[in-house]
Amino acid sequence: MPSIPVFTQCMDRYLAFLALEKGLNRTTVSAYSSDLMRFSRFLDSRQIDDIHAIHTSLILTYLIHLRNKKLGARSRARHLVTLRGFFKYLVMEKMIPADPTQSVDLPKTGISLPDVLDVEEVQALLAAPNTQTPEGLRDTAMLELLYGAGLRVSELIGLEVNGINMEAGFVRVAGKGDKERIVPIGRMALTAVQTYAEQARPVLLKQRTCHDLFVTRRGGAMTRQGFWTLIRRYASQAGLTKKVTPHSLRHSFATHLLEGGADLRAVQLMLGHADISTTQIYTHVAQHQLLAAHRKYHPRG
Repeated sequence: MPSIPVFTQCMDRYLAFLALEKGLNRTTVSAYSSDLMRFSRFLDSRQIDDIHAIHTSLILTYLIHLRNKKLGARSRARHLVTLRGFFKYLVMEKMIPADPTQSVDLPKTGISLPDVLDVEEVQALLAAPNTQTPEGLRDTAMLELLYGAGLRVSELIGLEVNGINMEAGFVRVAGKGDKERIVPIGRMALTAVQTYAEQARPVLLKQRTCHDLFVTRRGGAMTRQGFWTLIRRYASQAGLTKKVTPHSLRHSFATHLLEGGADLRAVQLMLGHADISTTQIYTHVAQHQLLAAHRKYHPRG
């Protein structure tokens, strides 16, 4: 047990544990760090730094604080899960005798249906980039790959040049927790990636070296923030009124597969979900859209 069990010191040790011993990727560790830093600021506002001063009542107060900050149930549940992992680690390391989050129930999130684009909206979005430019060819390839393989944006920008088997039509990605999976790619996505790799990527690199597949004109890797900006711009160009994010195409990928009759387990494997219940939310989306179509088009709907 450290002589001064200060929260921030314990947090730093935990984040190092996640990165070095658990092998979590930088994006995941950064997300945990962000949640813990928010809790740290909450502790600072109450002049608490001793880890032993954190009890169940304080955790409950923190959840109320998050609710007052207009965080939804799903976000509050994520923060609590982060704290549970942190305090479980402290108990394991014998830095505290008990986990103060153990008896705290997760906020009830209910079923939150993700935003999904219909096929026509996806087609409009994919057609938005100007394919007469290197950047347009790159952006088309990225959008096609998001929709054609259902990747997370972190998986997309983390792809390396050798991550796609063009002949076999598969992409190898490192998902959450660096769990590797192999995902089939649609023919149009493969063609877009191949065109980008052969015609646009060398122009953007200008003989510079970069292992990442998707690069900027400066020769560096595309960033999450950069791609978010691009997809918002293309959604506007396509005249889409829905809120469109990189995850919208992943949601649409899963929903359109299930609407077409794909097996739920197969979709689970392609998405990289550890728990099939996470994938089942897309069956609710498909059912919701069927109901909407019935209401709209049936004479007695």
